[in-house]
Amino acid sequence: MTLTILFQDTDIIIVDKDSDLLSVPGRGPEKLDSVYHRLTLQFEEVHIVHRLDMATSGIIVFARNKEALRHLQQQFQHRQTEKSYQAIIAGRLTPTKGAINLPMRCDWPNRPKQMVCYEFGKKSLTRWRVMGYEDNSTRVELIPVTGRSHQLRIHCDALGHPILGDNLYGTSESQAATKHLCLHAQSLTITHPNSLERLTFTSPVPF
Repeated sequence: MTLTILFQDTDIIIVDKDSDLLSVPGRGPEKLDSVYHRLTLQFEEVHIVHRLDMATSGIIVFARNKEALRHLQQQFQHRQTEKSYQAIIAGRLTPTKGAINLPMRCDWPNRPKQMVCYEFGKKSLTRWRVMGYEDNSTRVELIPVTGRSHQLRIHCDALGHPILGDNLYGTSESQAATKHLCLHAQSLTITHPNSLERLTFTSPVPF
């Protein structure tokens, strides 16, 4: 039950989360194991700031006191953080950069899936940049301007280029292309809640 901790001090903990590990516990004892639960075994006080999907790997921050929690939550709420993801998507995406703005909401009959909904969906904006082409796939950088659940997965699928290994969205071919979801939170920039220093944390992409 080890974790890769990239940074820690008296206010924050930065973790490089593995794919297929919950960020926070789910319902039931079988879903207790998570980044948060493992941290509570090591630290006296830990607070949840944000989440990554279970299938998504990469950087996630936790607070070690309530003042740090409040400060970090405000940064995420007011979009004062900077997040960058890397993904491999099906097909050859053109042009080489762009943005997708599609409103999203929960697909209630099929939870936890989300869906595009122009009537009731919340604004969801993602910027993307092609990093290279690999056979019949494209490596892209994804910048979520908003932070909706499954936003990057839904937006790539809506472009007609689902993320490889995504077992909730896409085609049977894209789902079977790889064992794990090819989506990684590769960098996160925050303002330290105590020193107010601007800090950027990075994680190597595992695919």
